Amino acid sequence: MSISISLPDGSVREFDCPITGLELASDIGIGLAKAAIAIEINGQLLDVSRVIESDCEVKIITRKDEQALELIRHDAAHVMAQAVQELYPGTQVTIGPAIENGFYYDFARDEPFVPDDLEKIEVKMAEIVAADQPFLREVWDRERAVQTFQDMGEAFKAELIEGLPEGEDVSIYRQGNWFDLCRGPHLPSTGHVGKSFKLLKLAGAYWRGDSKNKMLQRIYGTAWRDSKELKNYLHQLEEAEKRDHRRLGREMDLFHFQEEAVGAAFWHPNGWTLYRTVEDYMRNRLNAAGYQEVKTPTLYDRILWENSGHWEKFREHMFTVETEDERTLAVKPMNCPGHVQIFRQGIKSYRDLPLRMAEFGSCHRYEPSGALHGLMRVRAFTQDDAHIFCTEDQVTSETLSFCDLLQTIYKDFGFEEVKVKFSDRPKVRAGEDQVWDLAEKALLDAVGEAGLEYSLNPGEGAFYGPKLEFVLRDAIGRDWQCGTLQVDFVLPERLSADYVAENGRKHRPVMLHRAILGSFERFIGILIENYAGRLPLWLAPVQVVICTITDAANDYAKEVHKNLCDSGIRAELDIRNEKINYKVREHSQGKVPVLLVVGAQEIENRTVAMRRLGGKSQEVLALSEALDRLKDETSAPLVAN
Repeated sequence: MSISISLPDGSVREFDCPITGLELASDIGIGLAKAAIAIEINGQLLDVSRVIESDCEVKIITRKDEQALELIRHDAAHVMAQAVQELYPGTQVTIGPAIENGFYYDFARDEPFVPDDLEKIEVKMAEIVAADQPFLREVWDRERAVQTFQDMGEAFKAELIEGLPEGEDVSIYRQGNWFDLCRGPHLPSTGHVGKSFKLLKLAGAYWRGDSKNKMLQRIYGTAWRDSKELKNYLHQLEEAEKRDHRRLGREMDLFHFQEEAVGAAFWHPNGWTLYRTVEDYMRNRLNAAGYQEVKTPTLYDRILWENSGHWEKFREHMFTVETEDERTLAVKPMNCPGHVQIFRQGIKSYRDLPLRMAEFGSCHRYEPSGALHGLMRVRAFTQDDAHIFCTEDQVTSETLSFCDLLQTIYKDFGFEEVKVKFSDRPKVRAGEDQVWDLAEKALLDAVGEAGLEYSLNPGEGAFYGPKLEFVLRDAIGRDWQCGTLQVDFVLPERLSADYVAENGRKHRPVMLHRAILGSFERFIGILIENYAGRLPLWLAPVQVVICTITDAANDYAKEVHKNLCDSGIRAELDIRNEKINYKVREHSQGKVPVLLVVGAQEIENRTVAMRRLGGKSQEVLALSEALDRLKDETSAPLVAN
């Protein structure tokens, strides 16, 4: 039997019999065989020891490849689980996947883990890695697997196996005397995990994510290719902690949360000023781009949500109200059905299209309490939302216009690096396959014409259409998905939206769902963390504070303050009987960008001493010059002509 194996460089190797991935790597070169950690057969990642039995495309995976990190983290989870059970006998292991930037494992144990345990587990993990035990795959029948884990007291593992589909292989991976249920793949041995791992924190987690089930103990960790990558990531975590928008929100007096309104922000004057500044900027940009702003109701009868398809697909995330006349109303989780209702009023012609309808719509979603995280994950939020009703022929041009608008807005907020992801049809969706074919092609054609590079995000489209996701990279290298564009042929059909075409017949419009910021709450949280609270001058809630050195400067300080306010600058006056160093320190902690200090000399010369946040020196300027400079610097970015 002859086997043809196609390699990434286009070459083909012929073999007379089945071979393992490692044997293939050895045939290519000794160096590659030493570096090989896995193989990819026709796009499927497998152990390097797996046998290649038929013609296929194969890639040898080494530590340098992107897939290596997931393997390292997956195996680090297994090593951690072994370490835990060796240190704490009687602990049950449940599920332990690789995740973004790391891994976790959930354990069932009567006694709670404490932070000191993490150091002990790390030491034991290092011993297991040093032992360089091979990962060996075994396939068991279901009865043997269930019985083995039950005999070991591993009730959770037994339950997982019993839940596997009939006929599915039960694969077990062994490392030394320890083994676990796992689909794989794995590295060749524990030694390939390396030393660049760190256990990070403890958390609680319900079995299978259901609050009705037993509470488990979760240990989070991170693992990387080398010590440099690990060091960089730990530094990023330190920076992220310093930049936590919740802490900065308190220091800058922007917002707070409390139990009486879970998942909803209380905006303080400074925070609301920041919010309105962002909103005003977005409103100006949308007006200039030809959007019409609307306002839709918050409560709708469930009938509308049933007709739109949201009741079936989104019901568990909706807040509902029962009225005295036995009607069920739902608080809107999104704005799109309401915008369709506006579109349906009156007769629309092809001449009216494209129609760009925008709303800063107040929405509510029932997010699990454990998922809430400051402004980043809330239940009450305002979407930077808009819908473009257009013809099929206009999809490309509208997508191009939107992408241009989005990128310029991100640049104004200081985000230069933007990645694009294309998400195609999910398993659970509305609409026929032929409609999805049409929608996906239309969006991809537009992306191609826009010249945007994108990565695939399979199966992550909305239930009514494919989408583009726009991901921002912040100052410390974290990625934030914010903007979206979705092509929807389904909702206009379900909600009976139509327009009169050039031939006099009624047609369904294409509906483009789009957002740039995503939600104001989350985007403001991202802004705060990106700038570590030191917002650009145009965004700062308090742009300037005038501080007096002595009481004799109070009248002059009031004059300076009035001039600034008259010029549209957000300025405050600090004439308290406190030392100037105290005032400077307090306002610096509040992240005020500019301090104008005035004393006897400044009164005499009609000047101000300007101090910049984070600067060690000050600049003495004539009052008129300072005003001109600050007027220019505090202005929001101009809308491009």
